Amino acid sequence: MKHYDIIIIGGGPIGLACGIEAKKAGFSYLILEKGALVNSLYNYPLNMTFFSTSERLEIGNVPFMSINSKPTRIEALEYYRRVTKQWELNIHLFEEVKGFEKTGVRYQIKSSKTEYTAENVIIATGFYDIPNLMNVPGEDLPKVTHYYKDPNFYAFQKVLVIGANNSAVDAAMETWRKGAEVTMVIREEGIGERVKYWVKPDIENRIKEGSITAHFNSQIKEIREKEVVITTPSGEKVIENDWVIAMTGYQPNLPFLQSLGINLSKDEIMKPQYSDESMETNLPNVYLAGVVCGGMNTHSLFIENSRVHAEQIVSSILEKRA
Repeated sequence: MKHYDIIIIGGGPIGLACGIEAKKAGFSYLILEKGALVNSLYNYPLNMTFFSTSERLEIGNVPFMSINSKPTRIEALEYYRRVTKQWELNIHLFEEVKGFEKTGVRYQIKSSKTEYTAENVIIATGFYDIPNLMNVPGEDLPKVTHYYKDPNFYAFQKVLVIGANNSAVDAAMETWRKGAEVTMVIREEGIGERVKYWVKPDIENRIKEGSITAHFNSQIKEIREKEVVITTPSGEKVIENDWVIAMTGYQPNLPFLQSLGINLSKDEIMKPQYSDESMETNLPNVYLAGVVCGGMNTHSLFIENSRVHAEQIVSSILEKRA
């Protein structure tokens, strides 16, 4: 069984940052990623533009050059690939961690391919894995997706977009521009306040002029093969429909944390227990990094304000060895 000083679970930007700090400190380490490199970013919509500027997404002192101040998904994928190559990070892709347990002073980590031991474990698994379900009849139909990718797929189709924040607005605008007949279903009374400031007026104007139909203070009641039932303030409406893009948000894999023995808060946030200074959880030598630290409050942490977690964690490990 191969032994490392540090095993890092998650090969997103923060997981890579943890690997860089571990390497700089002279630790033996391994990053385990269940999918492709920066898998969450890979699964973002093809035409996505980040809210953050490129310099705020930098890790490892590698400059992030983008055509515009706010980089695109494809620019970010190329940047983090270059970071991984430049730092020669030790990473195994398409190898999922199933769990781990403490054996003496070490942790025994079981992956989909083999087992490892490590003195320290860093969990940087993000929050893009589990979509928030609507729990309505028909949600499991093939025409329903919680992951929007390419607008061309929906050209000249009747598309229903659920949600009012950035991902929903992007899906609505992009599919409409490809010729789709777009209807939005929004629980709130308007477009979300977190929508990118350069996009918000655009979607609001398309709704105002009638190019995109929006039902506010409404929700889905049922999804059928060729139609959708919507509950609106003026009563139920049945509309023809080919595809449903449910941008209802995502959540971290909190059951995975619980299965490991990490304590979660008892409220609806279910925030994991960790030290703000060291990022160490209630499990000795097990640390959290990145968005997963926020629990269900997935909008509190981003790449730009959680990059520092890598330095905090490695500093804590170094102090324990001093």
